[in-house]
Amino acid sequence: MPSIYEYRVVLPMTVAEYQVAQLWSVAEASKNETGGGEGIEVLVNEEFDFEDEIMKKKAIDNGYFKDQDKFKKGQYTHKIYHLESRVPKFIKMIAPTGSLKIHEKAWNAYPYCVTEITNPDYMKDGFYIIIETIHASDRGTQENAHGLNPVDAKARVVVPIDISKDKVSNSDYKAEWDPAKVRAEKSENTGKPIGRGPLTGDWINTVEPVMCAYKLVSCKFKWLGIQGKVERFIQSQEKRIFTNFHRQVYCWMEKWFGLTMDDIREIERKTKAELDEQRKQGDVRGTKVDDKDTK
Repeated sequence: MPSIYEYRVVLPMTVAEYQVAQLWSVAEASKNETGGGEGIEVLVNEEFDFEDEIMKKKAIDNGYFKDQDKFKKGQYTHKIYHLESRVPKFIKMIAPTGSLKIHEKAWNAYPYCVTEITNPDYMKDGFYIIIETIHASDRGTQENAHGLNPVDAKARVVVPIDISKDKVSNSDYKAEWDPAKVRAEKSENTGKPIGRGPLTGDWINTVEPVMCAYKLVSCKFKWLGIQGKVERFIQSQEKRIFTNFHRQVYCWMEKWFGLTMDDIREIERKTKAELDEQRKQGDVRGTKVDDKDTK
């Protein structure tokens, strides 16, 4: 049975605001993670429509998009993560050179999104991470936002994430990405006041506006002897990624506030070209893996 965790990330914004915030922040964070021959390569970024029967069948066969009347259209992306230097040493020892490219396919039918992460060139069906996200206008209080069956609901581990109070590693910490210190005063795009933050005290239960991203992560790593160790490592890294990313989403509010979805698509187009250039030059950038986390 795969490892199943549900991460609940509460944020001081509306569900509509987060749609723009997340996409802008993904583009920005991708640039911060790319360089020196590694990083993110965008292969496809296009609209999808479940009137395409082949795509619809794949989604349904995998258990995605259970409510077909509500989630019919959205944006499909396919990315490759070149991560040779960012995997634990014990995996490098058993994986051949060139086998560590990770493929990410995502169907974003906001406010519902599903992301499928695989290693088709080497591990094939022996490895996957599936992230299903539902964005809701609440404070993370839904007991079963994903409508899990009783068996999966019991097996699931619920992990609340407080972007202000949860500890981050010294290597991840930057004062400009600390929600307990940052206040969003005025939008760079509109010049209008925002007036949110810093996030202190009992902010999760008092802040307005508010929303929660319910992120259900299922992962499988089928490799005799190290399966449990790797799955625990994956879940710890997912929590790290969700925590750091959403700290950035909030702290970048002045930069994305007021943008439209048309603005976002143009930014994504430009970012793809920038990533292609960045991978060819400079040094490896971004999140480092500490092998102590795998013990």
